[in-house]
Amino acid sequence: MGCSLLFISCGEIKNTNNIASVPKNNPDVRLVLDSIWESEQSPIRLRDSAIANFGADSKQAQKFQAIYEENHLINEKKIREILDSGNWPNLDLIGEQGNWTICNVIQHADNDIRIQYLPMMKQAVKDKKLAPRFLVRAEDRINTERGDLQMYGGQMKYYPETKSFNLWPVFDPANLDKRRAEIGLEPIAEFLKNRFDFDWNLEEQIKRSEAFIKEKENKQD
Repeated sequence: MGCSLLFISCGEIKNTNNIASVPKNNPDVRLVLDSIWESEQSPIRLRDSAIANFGADSKQAQKFQAIYEENHLINEKKIREILDSGNWPNLDLIGEQGNWTICNVIQHADNDIRIQYLPMMKQAVKDKKLAPRFLVRAEDRINTERGDLQMYGGQMKYYPETKSFNLWPVFDPANLDKRRAEIGLEPIAEFLKNRFDFDWNLEEQIKRSEAFIKEKENKQD
């Protein structure tokens, strides 16, 4: 399955990537994280606007995707510097927005980087520094990158063959809402509608998951 992540938003690009990284125990780390957030989200917003107006394969969308990818390489280095200096930053230092920023950069890094920081994220959840939704989002992304079923339904993908977006197949879709409720997440239909304006259809997703499993089993034979 060909795919790419979908994010829906709007805005304009600002060059905010000129603030140097700082150790996570420095109060200015919040400023660094704010800078990272803006330089990540601005091209994403314009890319998604271009997708809506011209299509995912348009030159306009590709232009903003390239800007995002360039910024992301710089931001990834800054985030790794912060995390590699010790444990997860304290919530009172970086705030919830800081967690969003760190987790977004990790989420869009290579899978081996997500896997590297997953234990730190798990410990941060235990220490009440990080909300569980950030952890399961990373776990879902790791699974999808590995070509496995996702567990919580956080990953929406673009399928070039149909030129449309759909949910990456989920493990046991009938019990998805139960798993989400156990960690404090809203029902999948509510999440998908609010986040992606996508309508959840349980019967459709059960069929997609079954087809996914069958296809994977056939490849292993």
